[in-house]
Amino acid sequence: MTIADPFDAIADPNRRYLLEELRRAPKTVNELAGGLPISRPAVSQHLKALLDCNLVSVSASGTRWIYTINKPGFDRLNLWLDQFWS
Repeated sequence: MTIADPFDAIADPNRRYLLEELRRAPKTVNELAGGLPISRPAVSQHLKALLDCNLVSVSASGTRWIYTINKPGFDRLNLWLDQFWS
């Protein structure tokens, strides 16, 4: 699953949930999976889609992968949306 368009990525309600959770604080896949009715591998696939369009970033902390919001990745979304308010 490769989604390079951030609008396609945020169309999925599970991905929007992940973004909302990450907006509150950086989290691991296990922490994120606890709030969704889908498997941990499915959460990883959704995170990959968000990574592919630069809406999230990931870093290693020991053996854990920590996901965070990538604010610059939202620039493309913001530019498009801002045209409606100008």
